[in-house]
Amino acid sequence: MLDFLLSFLILAGAVFTFIGSLGLARLRDFYTRLHGPTKATTLGVGCLLIASSLYFSHQGNGVSLHEILITLFLFITAPVSAHLLAKAALHQDLPRVNDRRGHPRD
Repeated sequence: MLDFLLSFLILAGAVFTFIGSLGLARLRDFYTRLHGPTKATTLGVGCLLIASSLYFSHQGNGVSLHEILITLFLFITAPVSAHLLAKAALHQDLPRVNDRRGHPRD
């Protein structure tokens, strides 16, 4: 049963990380590219770290706190860093992608 849970978490983490990477590479401007690493990739790395924590906790050395602490740190710092990057981009007046009518998207 644990093998299926670990497999699911690893596959889910890989899929989320891949989708986040695609978003980073394929989206058109800085503001939309910011969503890839901060949303999907954070979930992907979180799933991989939870799978690692479960695996090493099951090996008999007790609860693996390193992965849990890394996961908590990741979930706390990713939104803060994304917010600061977006504020810096607004301060620098980075251009936004225009919609089909030529108006900047908000």
